[in-house]
Amino acid sequence: MENSSRTNQELLQEISFLKQRIKDLEQSVLEHHGPLAKVKTLSGFLPICGSCKKIRDDKGCWEQIEAYITKHSDALFSHGICPECAEKLYPKLSRKK
Repeated sequence: MENSSRTNQELLQEISFLKQRIKDLEQSVLEHHGPLAKVKTLSGFLPICGSCKKIRDDKGCWEQIEAYITKHSDALFSHGICPECAEKLYPKLSRKK
């Protein structure tokens, strides 16, 4: 009887250990899967105007590239002017002295 009691105790300890291991693995999956669930990827062909760079959506409507990407991802935009465009748009301000 004592032998079976000790075996039951060992089984209970093993079950307890396995339950804790399952909890640890579930937590690990949540920690690693959570950020991946937030990733959104644009793929395939995007019909884009060669001049104004608007994108044509599935309904045939044209919209600014920033608006399209914002709708289809979690990306946000900040605008600035590159040196080449600054020279073209504001030649008097961007000329080197």
